[in-house]
Amino acid sequence: MRIGLDVMGGDHAPQEILNGVKPGLAHLDEEDRLVLFGDQSTIESWLASNDCNDPRVEVVATTETVAMDESPVEVVRTKSDSSLVVLCREASKKSEHGQLDVVISAGNTGAFVAAAQMHMRRLAAVARPGIAAVIPTFSGPVTFIDVGANIEPKPHHLMQYGVMGSVYASHMLSIDSPRVGLMNVGGEENKGTDDLQKARDLIRATDCVNYIGYVEGREVFNGAADVVVSDGVTGNVTLKLAEGLSSGIIKKIASLAMEQDPKLAEQFKPVLRKLYEEYDYHEYGGAPLMGVNGVCLICHGSSEARTIANAIRRARRYVTSGVNQAISERLESVEVEA
Repeated sequence: MRIGLDVMGGDHAPQEILNGVKPGLAHLDEEDRLVLFGDQSTIESWLASNDCNDPRVEVVATTETVAMDESPVEVVRTKSDSSLVVLCREASKKSEHGQLDVVISAGNTGAFVAAAQMHMRRLAAVARPGIAAVIPTFSGPVTFIDVGANIEPKPHHLMQYGVMGSVYASHMLSIDSPRVGLMNVGGEENKGTDDLQKARDLIRATDCVNYIGYVEGREVFNGAADVVVSDGVTGNVTLKLAEGLSSGIIKKIASLAMEQDPKLAEQFKPVLRKLYEEYDYHEYGGAPLMGVNGVCLICHGSSEARTIANAIRRARRYVTSGVNQAISERLESVEVEA
């Protein structure tokens, strides 16, 4: 298996990305390869200073970087030798170094999505790829799709997200017959826009999806569904709200415990640490761009070394789980209305 990593992408690149290389290699087999894309001198200097001479590591030199606020269209059009664009190009059949099975980046999400769609293309039956992110809840993990790739989805896009999210939950999270809900402002059948109601009808008519109806925001954390389908804006806001809220609550509990009794706070530390780890996005590594012809993992912009290591671990499992094959098989039997 060949896994490509964008060394230059992310708020803490390249240092934190490179720091994730050695722990990431621990999750790979002897025949696997981890291909690092970025400034050659930076990468080779890090490898030398960290005594990393693992034969599974390869380097592809690039000369350009992509800022987090750059236009995705401009990046793909004008920065053909950026680490992010070259990474995606090497995941296509036109690869010059041996086609990559997986691409990973913590860089500009919009540019990564655009480059992946341009070079990796879509699975045959997919109309529009979507990002699937796992949100830990009190009742277990919930897969949200989409969380940022498609801000104005058509009803048939949402229907396909229901199929892809269901496949992800069953193959990656081992959930039998995942319950799929459509995010809306209320649970009543007459709620929502015309497009949401059309999407509801399409998902309900799809035999391979265990559709349970509309889901409200407050129900997400109470185990109402295993998969939540939404547009990219709603999904992204929900994801980041969950991240910020969980972190804030844990910090507030720790602060209150310290004010009440420092000894109690010290005893409570292991509990808070376990709670934090359970709701920490670093543990999940990256969110897959589902529907592309390959595996594209989008990491958080603030990724640290352990985020990258976990992304490498998850990438390997994603490839071997047969997610893409299952998506193709299920969507082939579903009629799509544009």
